[in-house]
Amino acid sequence: MDFLSAVTTINKLLKTIQPPTFSSTWIHTQAPQVYRFLQRNVRTETGGIDWDRFTRALDRRLQRRWNGSRRGRPSKGAGDGKAAERILDRHRDKLYTFLSPQNADDEQARDTISIALVRSAQRGNADARREIVDLIQYTVYAWIEQDPKLSCWAGRNDVIQERIEGCIRRYRYSGTFIGYLFKTLEYAGRGLRPIVAFSLDDHLYSGKTRRIERFVLDHETF
Repeated sequence: MDFLSAVTTINKLLKTIQPPTFSSTWIHTQAPQVYRFLQRNVRTETGGIDWDRFTRALDRRLQRRWNGSRRGRPSKGAGDGKAAERILDRHRDKLYTFLSPQNADDEQARDTISIALVRSAQRGNADARREIVDLIQYTVYAWIEQDPKLSCWAGRNDVIQERIEGCIRRYRYSGTFIGYLFKTLEYAGRGLRPIVAFSLDDHLYSGKTRRIERFVLDHETF
């Protein structure tokens, strides 16, 4: 068995049995050979089965039925910074993807790194939380420059960080963390007006008048 056949097996079982939800226990019961394959070959940097990688490969309509365990619950020892260090060391040559992914492979690498750090952060690892916030900010700033739907977030750095941290806490198993964050910012930004920054030394219209010359000083307020 390989990864693709494991995915195909679970897709077929889910479509045939139609459980409202499924979990690692369900897979262990219904397809023990798939579970054993994942246990041996699909592991995270911290040693567990990489359920994020596996569920992301399933049919998108079926991913939403995943009922993963220990969602975001802190565990003993999770604050050890070595977990974040191991993730970064393993993917050091792909960290540029948070700033400038070149192709689909880069985007997949970014998804893998971001989810690994988010999961570690959800288990209480403060170092992982800091690392993913720092990395993902590069991605968000690139979105703001390139996508009109997110341009309203320009200049709102503090609020952006709050949104990122909120997404880290709430992210579950349906879709990628990058996609979840993008949609969150898109929906939350619909009521925001762009922040317009200008200098009082800017020239207006014909270029003969500076902006500061249009301001009238009210002596009664000084």
